[in-house]
Amino acid sequence: MKLAKRTLPFLAVATAMLLVTETNFGPPLQARTLVQNSTTDASDTTQGKIARAMSAGPDDIARSARIIDTDAEGNTVVLREGSNGFTCMPGNPKVIGEPPMCVDAASLLWFADAKAHKPKPTNTVPGITYMLAGATQRSDSDPNDKTSPAITVGPHWMIMWPFDPKTTGLPTTHKPSGAYIMWAGSPYAHVHIMGRP
Repeated sequence: MKLAKRTLPFLAVATAMLLVTETNFGPPLQARTLVQNSTTDASDTTQGKIARAMSAGPDDIARSARIIDTDAEGNTVVLREGSNGFTCMPGNPKVIGEPPMCVDAASLLWFADAKAHKPKPTNTVPGITYMLAGATQRSDSDPNDKTSPAITVGPHWMIMWPFDPKTTGLPTTHKPSGAYIMWAGSPYAHVHIMGRP
């Protein structure tokens, strides 16, 4: 009986950790519907794209991540296979809102849902997204804004889960340090954490 009382809390904590970190035991998601399209500049080599994609994630994650890109027709091109469940993309430095990024499987699904304009993301666990090379975006409040001037954002990482500013106490406007909720009030609200983890 004593053993059972000690084992149950341990199992609860272990299960919660698996859900939050989203350990990927299966094959990586196919990323046909990405947020990004790569540059079509002929001088942008495969090695250059891989280096740019890897710049988005922490070294220990980027080193073993799958690197993908998209061709002119929007099809996924695998530049390098990976082994840790993360996928990194080079983005397109010429397009606002298409930064290099490294994402786990839940975030990959979140971004595909956003691009497809689904009513809400379908990931069932929080996702982790790294944009440690920085980014540009149009809005902190509207996920569908395509016309506002570009906002430059420094290195950051994100938790892709529908956080509510009222329950978290986090602000909803961009800040150069700390955390804030981007796109608050929309189904695609998520936490932005400025700086490196």
